[in-house]
Amino acid sequence: MAAKSLLRALPLMLALCAGAAAANDSDHREFDATLHAPYHGDAAAGEARTFSIVFDYPQVDAVQLVSWRLDLVGANGRVVGQWSGVTSLFRDPVSVDVRWDGLAEGAAAAAGIYRVQLRAWSRDESAAGAVGPDDIVEQSWGIAVGRVAAPPMPAFRALPRPGAASSVAPATASLPYTVFLGNLHSQTGHSDGGGELTNCKSAQQAQSALAGPAEAYAYASKRGLDILVASEHNHMYDGSSGTEPNADPVAARNLFRSGIDAAARFNASNPGFLAVYGLEWGVIDRGGHLNIFNSPELLGWERNGDGKLLADILTPKNDFAALYQLMRKRNWVGQFNHPARSGQFIVGGVPMGYSEDGDHAMALCEVVNTNAFSVNTSETETRRSNYELACNRALEAGFHVAFSSNQDNHCANWGASYTNRTGVLIPTGTSLTQDSFLDALRARRVFATMDKGSQLVLTANGKMMGERFVNRGSLTLLAHFASTAGKAVSSVVVFEGVPGRNGTVTELSHAAATTITPSPGEHFYYARVTQEDGNMLWSAPVWVTQKAALQ
Repeated sequence: MAAKSLLRALPLMLALCAGAAAANDSDHREFDATLHAPYHGDAAAGEARTFSIVFDYPQVDAVQLVSWRLDLVGANGRVVGQWSGVTSLFRDPVSVDVRWDGLAEGAAAAAGIYRVQLRAWSRDESAAGAVGPDDIVEQSWGIAVGRVAAPPMPAFRALPRPGAASSVAPATASLPYTVFLGNLHSQTGHSDGGGELTNCKSAQQAQSALAGPAEAYAYASKRGLDILVASEHNHMYDGSSGTEPNADPVAARNLFRSGIDAAARFNASNPGFLAVYGLEWGVIDRGGHLNIFNSPELLGWERNGDGKLLADILTPKNDFAALYQLMRKRNWVGQFNHPARSGQFIVGGVPMGYSEDGDHAMALCEVVNTNAFSVNTSETETRRSNYELACNRALEAGFHVAFSSNQDNHCANWGASYTNRTGVLIPTGTSLTQDSFLDALRARRVFATMDKGSQLVLTANGKMMGERFVNRGSLTLLAHFASTAGKAVSSVVVFEGVPGRNGTVTELSHAAATTITPSPGEHFYYARVTQEDGNMLWSAPVWVTQKAALQ
């Protein structure tokens, strides 16, 4: 880059900077594929339905060939249907519909819960050879076929919401929490978000949109959210997605501080709502995006043409080990954003590589993300991405992360594109503040939901999800579900894994009440509930150190 070359010839320096900016643009190009699989089919047509796939690669500079495969997987893990194809893609999204006739291996599919799994990858039309694994996008959604018996659920009264009379009453001894609903991942005009709904099709040019964090907080609070995080891309405070050689470091730092001030002003005048101004750190290419919720300083790696850092603190690009170390030292809290199983968050050459510093800093993993460029304001967006496989990899690596569900809004519809939320549990009677919010994240006391009217809380021998504890003897896992809209449960899955094993998370049980005696050693467990409408919820895990019974 020109800023590092220390060349004295100004014209050459500017030319090199321009070239570096163009090169850096590619850091943020991201191939995306979403799968919409209707949960219920047409009973009169033998449960037939249409699966819709949307491929998107905004700002790409060459025609892409997208190869894709769709698998229909039965309850026993066997592939009972498969489709594949190759699609040409250039900048504008492309949709592909796959019609399923309701047959599995030539016969009518038996009643039950199936999974529809997508794998898609792209390469330049002119490129030769196969694409690498870093470019693969994976999606997986459940569907119901026929009449599926609803599982029995433990009796559970919904935890209070802010403003409800019960939220100020003495809480029960077992679950003394109030649920606050948030969208913990969005952008505004301080980076590449805030686009007007009439013409918002992709990420905005950095700092081009008029709607900043103050407008975002006002919008979200009127849409019924309790928490909105404006997580601005850390490398765009120079006003570009590349590197702007004429950028003013003071202006970049002042813009960041103005966002913190905007959140503080909004909180002061809007009690009961929490405005959070954070950072989305990193790039996509050989990197990964993560949120930092509580950094008071701007982090970055870019320098202007005079070699001046366009940030407060130098954090080398894609050096996650160093970033985690800094986050732990400063007690900052993070979230893995739209993670992939491969090619991201590399530490020691390992994707989703574990470090003790990272384990201390990273509290959340985004399991569902609504399409970032949706302009929907009726909470009915169908383009959504599922990252459970990647989050499971983080858990198996040893990270103690809970699941979150956010919208990554780049258009001016913060929290309005779908009904998904992150539920944050704060002790009843405690005010919603930055401190109480961060305390809840550090305790992993959250759940991810695609339905803002539903809740899921996992307990283990009476201990709360998010806890780490030693156990002897039997362990009773209870998935507590409640819906303020009267939604029923279609299926429950309790998952089991081993932190640090770097293996595969497995299905332990399909019952909301499960009693086992774990083998000695380390374990984690979490629950996923699917409603009758197909919307899913994920509890936070519990982490159990199982000891041999006392003799």
